[in-house]
Amino acid sequence: MSGPTTYGIIGCGMMGQEHLRNIALLDNTAVGAIYEPNAAMREISAELAPEAVFMDSLEALLRHPDLDCLLIASPNFRHLEQLEALAEHRSLPVLVEKPLFTNLVDLGRLDAFATRYKAPVWVAMEYRYMPPVAAFLRNVEAATGGIKMLSIREHRFPFLEKVDDWNRFDAKSGGTFVEKCCHFFDLMRLALGSEPVRVMASGGQDVNHLDERYSDGVPDILDNGYVIVDFSCGARAVLELCMFAEGAEYQEEIAAVGPTGKIEAFVPGPGRFWPAHLGAPPLPKLVTSPRSPKGPETQEIPVDPTLLEAGDHNGSTFYQHQKFLELVRGARAAPEVSLHDGRMAVLMGMAAQISIAERRSVEISDLSAPR
Repeated sequence: MSGPTTYGIIGCGMMGQEHLRNIALLDNTAVGAIYEPNAAMREISAELAPEAVFMDSLEALLRHPDLDCLLIASPNFRHLEQLEALAEHRSLPVLVEKPLFTNLVDLGRLDAFATRYKAPVWVAMEYRYMPPVAAFLRNVEAATGGIKMLSIREHRFPFLEKVDDWNRFDAKSGGTFVEKCCHFFDLMRLALGSEPVRVMASGGQDVNHLDERYSDGVPDILDNGYVIVDFSCGARAVLELCMFAEGAEYQEEIAAVGPTGKIEAFVPGPGRFWPAHLGAPPLPKLVTSPRSPKGPETQEIPVDPTLLEAGDHNGSTFYQHQKFLELVRGARAAPEVSLHDGRMAVLMGMAAQISIAERRSVEISDLSAPR
């Protein structure tokens, strides 16, 4: 057997550590070098990847000679500048966390990077790979006869604390409907096989973080809202987000309806947040409801407990890494989640943010036009 596939890691906060735990579960892999400027995060990461060398700068990491691929899991507002640094110094296959960028003015920079970077770039969209969501995607066409209406509801906990509180502010996160919800906009495009045309949204910051104060001021991230998206295929989709609803049994509920029936996926939140006094956490499930003959059919979709322990995303981070590793090793020709996919998910989130702020519908074509 040849030597291990070796990763360079950029950013090892909460999500980066989840990536480290899942890389450790993959066959014949190693973490060779890590760039993480926060001392507390470095200490935790050193326990998860004891063989890794810690670098003092991104440039130093990119000079490390024995890397086969890269992972970017830094704060959102760093993603694009770090991708650009890769293009300057070293082209390796890269898995970059969402969102790709956080400000519309940077769209030209992203497009320039896409033109010049020759190695494959895979955008991390973990929700695609949650077992109940993957089952939903596999069965949605047969269950519905072609989606006409798609709805996604996430009722969850507030934003967790991150390094230097970057996720408390739109300027660094891109805004809630970019930071949190680009996953769901990606799922909409994937399920429908179509591009968004216009977005109309209503939302606000009504409960969370209002009593918090930081050096950057009072947090301005939204904590709830509705988003309606019209697609070029004629279907429509809606997202309902509430980030003060952690008491719910299921965190995500996805439903698609078409002329022949309905299909739903139910996804619980992270097991570590489930109250012990309630017993075992709920199992993910898939419910198919044909119009004829009537009668819903429920299928439980359990997730490997080892994968649940490795992260907060129902095993999806591991399955995503399996596929990315195939790309790195040459067994897969192209990323399953492309730069275009990542770009469109962000544009949909930005359209929602603009719609809420300006109280109007937003045409996607207006956002992606040359600026």
